[in-house]
Amino acid sequence: MENLALLSLLALAPILTIGVLLVGFRWPAIKAMPVGYVVVVIIGFAVWRMSFASVAASTVQGILIALSILYIVFGALLLLATLSESGAVDTIRTGFTSISADRRVQVIIIAWLFGAFIEGAAGFGTPAAVAAPLLLALGFPAMAAVMSGLIIQSTPVSFGAAGTPILVGVTEGLRGAGPVNTLLSERGLELAQYADGIAVRVATLHAVAGSLIPLILACMLTGFFGQNRSFGEGLGVWKFALFAAFSMTVPYLFFAATLGPEFPALLGGLVGLFIVVFAARRGFLMPDEPWDFGPRSEWEDDWMGNVDPDSLTSGNATMSTVRAWSPYLIVALLLVITRIPVTAEGNPLGNYLSGIAPVWNNIFGTEISDDSLAIFYLPGFMFLVAVLITYVIHGMGPAQIARSWRTAGRQVFGAAFALLLALPMVRVFINSSEEFNASGLASMPLTLAEGVASLAGSTWPFFAPIIGALGAFVAGSNTVSNLTFSLFQFGTASNIGVTESVVVAAQAVGGAAGNMITVHNVVAASATVGLLGREGALIRKTILPMTYYLLLAGSLTFIWIYGLGFNLGTIGLLVLIGILVALAVVGRRSAKRRRPQHQRTPV
Repeated sequence: MENLALLSLLALAPILTIGVLLVGFRWPAIKAMPVGYVVVVIIGFAVWRMSFASVAASTVQGILIALSILYIVFGALLLLATLSESGAVDTIRTGFTSISADRRVQVIIIAWLFGAFIEGAAGFGTPAAVAAPLLLALGFPAMAAVMSGLIIQSTPVSFGAAGTPILVGVTEGLRGAGPVNTLLSERGLELAQYADGIAVRVATLHAVAGSLIPLILACMLTGFFGQNRSFGEGLGVWKFALFAAFSMTVPYLFFAATLGPEFPALLGGLVGLFIVVFAARRGFLMPDEPWDFGPRSEWEDDWMGNVDPDSLTSGNATMSTVRAWSPYLIVALLLVITRIPVTAEGNPLGNYLSGIAPVWNNIFGTEISDDSLAIFYLPGFMFLVAVLITYVIHGMGPAQIARSWRTAGRQVFGAAFALLLALPMVRVFINSSEEFNASGLASMPLTLAEGVASLAGSTWPFFAPIIGALGAFVAGSNTVSNLTFSLFQFGTASNIGVTESVVVAAQAVGGAAGNMITVHNVVAASATVGLLGREGALIRKTILPMTYYLLLAGSLTFIWIYGLGFNLGTIGLLVLIGILVALAVVGRRSAKRRRPQHQRTPV
């Protein structure tokens, strides 16, 4: 079969099936993913002519990767349950309330700044797994907590896990390719130097697009979960939101240009967190009226998970702030010391820990292998170590410890089925390449990308971020998206005669934005607050900021290459600005017509 258009539609079919079932028919992931798996297997057998062994090996590989994600989720759940039993959550909650009673301020500090730091250290979707239960404990609706944790899975993601999406995704995705080697030889560059240049371009695009994310986060919080359902009420915190945005994105861009791809999210988030918390405690740019959710009795049923926020607190905040926060500080410290490169070879401790992993080579006689269960390196292990230390520093007894394990075990059980069904579909989709099929066709993701590129022609830079997001949506990973599509993006840019590094940067930015809607991130974050089964409702919300991100990144990429003028990039940028301004004007007018919420509702 040589018809690229038809092949592209067939490659799109599994993704379209999942999207329609999750978002259109509102099926839970536990039902939608098996259907997607059946569709991709049928197409893999019938069109791509994959062998039974390759499909089976991909399925096993997906299950093993799912187990590694469940390990991380369980660690996050166990830490939260431990802090709930010890009384630390009460102190953490009181501490944030003392900074500001305004929920918009709280979500910006926890999700945007603390989340960016955790992403820089850990990656793996860990920020949502950390931020969502913290927000739930503060009195946020479960769905609002997960939505917030997912929305910030954008700007810091390209430099998550100490720069892995760039250092591994982009660099290894380009390594050894003839056209890349030719370009490097002509310019007298090493691949690492070229990747560093791409990283700066990635950081530049993110710094522009990401600087509105805190404000968008506040508006979505008030619009979807406020008593008045007013997006305009989120604009009441615009000064603080922009201050918090620039407090992260400015150092983020600086560190990308001076220190390399390991540090932008990690140090940008940390610097921003210190700046914003220091300023907020002194009332700098605080909104005039604190905003809160309506009475819990008026919350919609869909907002609530099966984790009762009241069960996380005892109402007795007697623990010191440092002692209460120490488990999360321990997690952050462990992530940093095992991931930050300290030699030319990387991090010796991290390299050693990541090497302690069961490896299954040549699964079922194929070239598919897996070493994802690095149990001493994954963030889940750091959570478990922090839990053990917490038992001592919080003086917990056997009964408290037993209750925390029962709680976490019960919560992770539901996530297990959804993830164990989602990841096999992903691996069959990705492993449909020439090495594993008898058709000679490129893999389904590459075939789909080639089909889109053939339609776009010279306008491709505008659409490049969409392919990155598509890869992340399917794989659940910016790193995998970059590994899959970086060389394709490079080749497409070369074919149409534009700057390859800018287009590859757009790929990485789109891959980061796609993390907002990737199914296994949604499932994993939902599990931490007991919200499984409502993945479609969450994706319908997070697809809005992702669309903003992709449109802006595509417009900026086009302008970067072709310049300002009467072209697709400039028109796209002006249209997006016009839409945002119109929404702001309408929102402000709507907010003024409504009764302001002067008092906080007890939680």
